[in-house]
Amino acid sequence: MKRILLSIAAITVSMLALAQPHSKKLVADKIVAVVGDKVILKSDIDNSIVDMQRQGIEVPQNGRCMTLEQAMGIKALVLQAEKDSLPVTDEEVESDIDNQIRYFVGQYGSKEELERVAGKSVYQLKEDFKEGFRDRKLAQAMRNKIVEDIKITPNEVKSYYNKIPKDSLFLYESEVEISQIVLYPKASRDAEEYCISRLKEYKALVESGKKDFKSLATLYTEDPGSKATGGQYEITRNSKELDPLWLSKAFTLKEGQVSNPFKTKFGYHIMQLVSRAGDDATVRHILLIPQVTSYELKAGAAKLDSIRTDLIAGRMQFGQAVSKYSDDDNSKFNAGQISGRDGGTFLTIDQLDKDLVLMLKDLKVGQYSQSKEFTDERGKKGIRIVLLKTKTAPHRENLKDDYNKVAQRALEEKKNDAIESWFNKKIPGYFIKVDADYQNCDEMKKWLNAANTTGKN
Repeated sequence: MKRILLSIAAITVSMLALAQPHSKKLVADKIVAVVGDKVILKSDIDNSIVDMQRQGIEVPQNGRCMTLEQAMGIKALVLQAEKDSLPVTDEEVESDIDNQIRYFVGQYGSKEELERVAGKSVYQLKEDFKEGFRDRKLAQAMRNKIVEDIKITPNEVKSYYNKIPKDSLFLYESEVEISQIVLYPKASRDAEEYCISRLKEYKALVESGKKDFKSLATLYTEDPGSKATGGQYEITRNSKELDPLWLSKAFTLKEGQVSNPFKTKFGYHIMQLVSRAGDDATVRHILLIPQVTSYELKAGAAKLDSIRTDLIAGRMQFGQAVSKYSDDDNSKFNAGQISGRDGGTFLTIDQLDKDLVLMLKDLKVGQYSQSKEFTDERGKKGIRIVLLKTKTAPHRENLKDDYNKVAQRALEEKKNDAIESWFNKKIPGYFIKVDADYQNCDEMKKWLNAANTTGKN
């Protein structure tokens, strides 16, 4: 059970499977397991397997047994979470569902295509997802409660490390930790007025019927995230991920209406409301980014050069400079630290953009790079300097260079043991029933044995 139940992040409802059309009539569903008053259906297992296959995950021979064990583990955690009255709000569940729906819309290209493929409306999909998302949220909250007081000592880390066979220790590529200060020079008023005038022209073309918004967005928007879909986004009023000004604009429009040009931190926009149902809406937008000239870029570089001089002279700390001057929202509030896709601070060379690689080429640890122009993923031009904080050579894992990584794994193992111990204590207290088709699974032995000892199977 340990292997399956340790990461609730990997425990999810099978939504990709749910969002697929069923070309054949399904056999009548049946209950394959019961934990307390929680039931697990055959369709739950079937959908999980289909979901894994659609994501390209190899399903092992005992995949159904493993999936059932996982589902039973969730139900056990949910039962205890409900008993302990752990707080999970409807708003939290709905926010998670909205994020997942947006992901699906992005995968399929539009809300209409998602609904066609699923054979259900988005509203119906959201209703279908509620129980699964609520269970996942409760299970995660219960797991967090079980392990919240678990700590790891240096002696425990050393003991964990010493148990690893030497030939099984990780081999690490060269890794770096870097921080940055980013300036986005402000475009001239003329450049801003040019964007506004172009957006006004697009608005007039749509309103006159000479052009449709989608085709204009496909041609002219500078938002890479929506160019392929004609500027379209599926949004919800309560989203925390979207620019609040941009989001609020959508809910001031009538269907078909095109907004006047408006400004956000990304640039200038016009927006059209395609449709709206309560707090959900489909919109299209066109983004234009005022272009900075070589003059503004040169001025930004001179400013960063001055900041670099102060840093080298010790007149300013790097974190202080980041807080005061940096325009990068992703690193401004963590002293300029650049994080990897997994949120970690150590980055391999292949995780850096090519310009960063060149900036680091001749830097030594503790040195500041020269200021250099770059273009970010949104197409916005900026200037930056970077600080090389640490750099490791390729090596086999050891406690001197990799203590934090080893400690994190040791802590996770300790938490895993605590979860395992918790299940061993709790399972005998639950009513457990497993369908005959699954009773020979090795993964079910612990559940069945525990239930048999108390006569609750």
